[in-house]
Amino acid sequence: MSPLIQYMINQGVPQETLILLLMLPIVATIIAFSRQIIGIRGFGIYTPLIIAFAFLATGLKYGLVFFITIILVGTLTRLFIRKFRLLYLPRMAIALTAVALAILIIIHLGAYTQKTGLITSSIFAILIMITLVEKFLATQIEKGGKGAIFVTIETLILSIICYFVASWSLLQVFVLEHPFLVIFLAVVINIFLGKWTGLRLSEYFRFRKVIKDIELPKKKRLGKI
Repeated sequence: MSPLIQYMINQGVPQETLILLLMLPIVATIIAFSRQIIGIRGFGIYTPLIIAFAFLATGLKYGLVFFITIILVGTLTRLFIRKFRLLYLPRMAIALTAVALAILIIIHLGAYTQKTGLITSSIFAILIMITLVEKFLATQIEKGGKGAIFVTIETLILSIICYFVASWSLLQVFVLEHPFLVIFLAVVINIFLGKWTGLRLSEYFRFRKVIKDIELPKKKRLGKI
């Protein structure tokens, strides 16, 4: 273990806190890579990152239960109150209230069925996921229901990948042993990603017909030569 890390642990800093802080640049880099190279859109960099760390706090199984509940209840509430033509902030406040009530019901069911993992889930992680309702509903307004669903699925997939990376025990040991190397590599990789000007992998698939039409005349000309 790095002497600096060992010193902080000896002084009472929780090891879990240090692991999460050192995992943050790794997770952020994965999200940046998925956006710049692969072409996964998602809700920016903050949202999948915070959802991944929320899953670490609640556990993936119960985290997915909370996440899906939040999205479904938020969407249904928006559709229900849309006909009342309310202003944006009161409408969001009602949606958040409905989501909070739904989470309360889930926790009650967890207590009734004695699901210890459900009722002991971190309330702060749950509250963070609840605040994402505004992001999702704003995307629904901007891109429509179908577009918002695709972006949400991409965000969820990316968050699950980041969750497994951040919960990888061997990687956790590595970041504690080489914290400065992790930070240095994250900066270097992101500098490379920041200078990337090529097509994303998803764009090769999306524009494959256009690319094929462009390359076909070139092959014909080369064949004539």
